[in-house]
Amino acid sequence: MVLEIFALSILRAGPVHGYELKRRVQRPSLVALSNNSLYPMLRRFETEGLVTRSTEEQESKPARNVYAITDAGRERLRSLLWTLPAELASSEEEFLVRVSFFPEIPETNRHAIMAAREAVLLASRAQVSSLLHEIEPGPRTEWRARVMQHVLDTVDNESRWIASLAEHSDNTTKELAR
Repeated sequence: MVLEIFALSILRAGPVHGYELKRRVQRPSLVALSNNSLYPMLRRFETEGLVTRSTEEQESKPARNVYAITDAGRERLRSLLWTLPAELASSEEEFLVRVSFFPEIPETNRHAIMAAREAVLLASRAQVSSLLHEIEPGPRTEWRARVMQHVLDTVDNESRWIASLAEHSDNTTKELAR
């Protein structure tokens, strides 16, 4: 979903050709967008009526396709941004991309997105804690225990960060209501 969100959000700003779209997609994971991901996605968007494609002639170069978002594409973008399905909540990138769009997302939806991620973190914490308690202390398990403790620390840190996001969201909403 992350690629769809980024592509549609870029197209929302105005029509672009595929190469420019590829160049402008900046992902939190820093994984480069490949043509094998981009162009099939654009064809699917076109088939679903989310974008239109036109051909732009270029002097001394082959014509290039220019893509523009439709009203259906804007609606798809909104629905992708405003929700974080449980099956995607375990993906840090899926969560972070939605957080980056929080100014556009209603407070109720923001809280649901944060709650979905927090549920994943709580389940992860419970599982890792259980495994950590089962480890017999000793030189053969020391590094495994260190890794598990690191995972717990990381989960706890993200949980604190999410709590600060929720507080900030609530404060922002209160300020806007004044």
